[in-house]
Amino acid sequence: MKFVSFRLSNLLLLLLFASKAFYAQGYKQPPQNVMDILNAPSTPTTSVSPAHDKILLVESLRNPPISELAQPMLRLAGLRINPNTNGQHLQTYFVKLTLKNIADGRETPVNLPQGAKVISPNWSADGKYIAFGNQTPAGIELWILDTGSAKARMLKNVKVNTAFGRFDWMPDQRSLLVNLVPAKRGFAPTASGVPTEPNIQETAGKTGAVQTFQDLLKSPTDEKLFDYYATSQLALVSLDGKTKEIGLPAIFETANISPDGQHILTARIEHPYSYLYPASRFPKQVEVWDLQGKILYKLASLPLQDNLPTQGVPVGARSYGWISTEGATLVWAEALDKGDPRNKITPRDKLMKISAPFAAQPTEIVRIEQRYQGRAFGEKDGLMFFYDYNRDTQRRRMFSMNYNSPSEKPKLIFDLNTGDRYNDIGTPVTKTLPNGFSVVQQNNDDIFLTGAGASNEGDRPFLRRMNLQTLKANEIWRSGNTDFESFVALMDEAGSRFLTRKESPLDPPNIYLRSSCPQNANCETSAPQKLTSFTDPTPQLRGITKRLVKYKRGDGVDLSFTLYLPPNYKEGTRLPTVVWAYPLEFTDASTAGQVSGSTNRYTTIGGYSHLFFLLEGYAVLDNTTMPVVGDPLTVNDTFIKQIVDSARAAIDKAVELGVTDRERVGVGGHSYGAFMTANLLAHSDLFRAGIARSGAYNRTLTPFGFQSERRNFWEAKEIYGNLSPFFYADKIKEPILMIHGEADNNQGTFPIQSERLYAAIQGNGGTARLVMLPLESHGYAAKESTEHTLFEMINWFNKYVKNAAPRGKNQTAGKE
Repeated sequence: MKFVSFRLSNLLLLLLFASKAFYAQGYKQPPQNVMDILNAPSTPTTSVSPAHDKILLVESLRNPPISELAQPMLRLAGLRINPNTNGQHLQTYFVKLTLKNIADGRETPVNLPQGAKVISPNWSADGKYIAFGNQTPAGIELWILDTGSAKARMLKNVKVNTAFGRFDWMPDQRSLLVNLVPAKRGFAPTASGVPTEPNIQETAGKTGAVQTFQDLLKSPTDEKLFDYYATSQLALVSLDGKTKEIGLPAIFETANISPDGQHILTARIEHPYSYLYPASRFPKQVEVWDLQGKILYKLASLPLQDNLPTQGVPVGARSYGWISTEGATLVWAEALDKGDPRNKITPRDKLMKISAPFAAQPTEIVRIEQRYQGRAFGEKDGLMFFYDYNRDTQRRRMFSMNYNSPSEKPKLIFDLNTGDRYNDIGTPVTKTLPNGFSVVQQNNDDIFLTGAGASNEGDRPFLRRMNLQTLKANEIWRSGNTDFESFVALMDEAGSRFLTRKESPLDPPNIYLRSSCPQNANCETSAPQKLTSFTDPTPQLRGITKRLVKYKRGDGVDLSFTLYLPPNYKEGTRLPTVVWAYPLEFTDASTAGQVSGSTNRYTTIGGYSHLFFLLEGYAVLDNTTMPVVGDPLTVNDTFIKQIVDSARAAIDKAVELGVTDRERVGVGGHSYGAFMTANLLAHSDLFRAGIARSGAYNRTLTPFGFQSERRNFWEAKEIYGNLSPFFYADKIKEPILMIHGEADNNQGTFPIQSERLYAAIQGNGGTARLVMLPLESHGYAAKESTEHTLFEMINWFNKYVKNAAPRGKNQTAGKE
């Protein structure tokens, strides 16, 4: 009898383990209606020729198979390298190219080799050619597409190093500057598996923020592998495949040809390396070479950047590049405050320049009051635009000036809070010069501006003309309020003909040619001409409805969400609801309450989107605003209260609208949204369950700051602890699904963040599920991973939200 009992108990255990193993066995797929959307063809993306005569239609593979992620991957100095191709691991590629004539609409498919994986298509400035890479198992080939014939051909014996390099057109537009894989580099270093030395790091007296970078060097073998795969040979490659090598092989962070085609700006990475920082922080020599590889000018010898303060910049030359309209004039920025934003010094930066033959001393262009943040050059008259940024006030400014007249005071064009979308004047429209360089397009004293056109009713993109003398702006065109139309490209110098991309909730995006009356002209605007005819690949989604909903938080801050309702929704029916959000910081309530996005956009769902819950009968509150308002230094002191109050206000509004069942609401988010989700479950009882993807939950593991937090852990220990849901794992009683890529390389979101929170919840008796996706990064790419993520998300909320039993009063009080 005892024997029978022993056998029976063992059988039950075996069945139990077998059932668990069966549930976990293999990748799962979501319901068929979700699979139908995932497998639908995607709408091609478009690229307009600089000559304005053709459009390149590009089709991609929506989700590659997991076998592609399983290709060898070396994680070195912040890079992910496929040693088989000497390219980036899992580089985005396209599978089909088509050329479309703008004049007559004729489409011509491009002849590609079978199984082609096209990367980085790059127009020549005259529009006659497109250079692109083809990713093969043995390396990255360089191909040239003749846009007149739509025929593409491979340049023989050319292998491109795209792991740490690229290819760019020379100013003559008949040859390219290419980072080649060195032909005679020998075999790759190998590790014997038997250590020959310890891995050692040492520091003494240096201070600086040590962020949680990932994929760093870890050993001398890693250093050798980085040297091997990141080293490239600069070369000029002509259209007929002839190759001329330039200088010696090196690790080139920068290799930019000058507008006159005679000089190359290089930044060569050198030893000693660091095991705490990525390659961008390594020592480098910044030099100007001639086309034989001779050093003509040394701009800077930059040391290892291992002592940068939080939100600081390096000391010495940075942001170096060529002036687009000059033959060979370098411009760069230098810090005047030692790169430390805590130093109360103004001006903080200066811009410098020097011209070929680089014999004179550099001259100063301008001193910049706040932190320099970028520049652009006009077509003529020495016109330069530059930006600066004040991190204490969160304001960004734009100036214009003549860089050849340093005594001339820069003209202020705008001064805006970085969160102020409503008053954004737009971004200058650029054009490509015959030498391939980009400049701000000018029409006499006018430039053109394009922007999102944010408003209280949503985004309405625009095209404007602004006079640089008066700064008066006139609207050329703006999207309507029943569809969504965005600017694509100007087609002439006067701005009277331009391309847009138009879509609506029912119609997929298509390209249109529009015309407007020239300034001060008396004429009628003609009807827009439709240039592409992309059809709806997922008509089953047209039954989905959406609308913008605005409301207020308890403290008066304006909030909003986009309310999505499922197909065939019956008015007045209360539905299980998903709140999906991502918190953002603001300095004042007026900008925090501004609306973003548009409900007039084409409704499409892809990847592992939370919008797939609509097909399961949920309401979705998308882009639910979770503003955290306050002084930039201390805004996180009230993070928890503000996100809880925002979440409560959203639920109250959805219940008031009659669409949400208060007893069946789930919350979710990705990355910082996952951090928000865990905190909402730990500090409130508003939700029945949560989904947290690729999050960070213990802020002591990101001790030198996170998001916009500038204080380190030792300066704000209490805040770091209060904001860490890991410290409140015993309070997370609602079920939480955590999903994380095992190869997450995002700064701060190490996979251990999810693993330790799961263990903490388990140890405290909570309900949680942890799904670790093999080979996946911060976002998930593989077809199998995408399908399985949706399977997990839908099952989790179906079990704990959609089919949840009502809670008693004693279950809804306590944490708030």
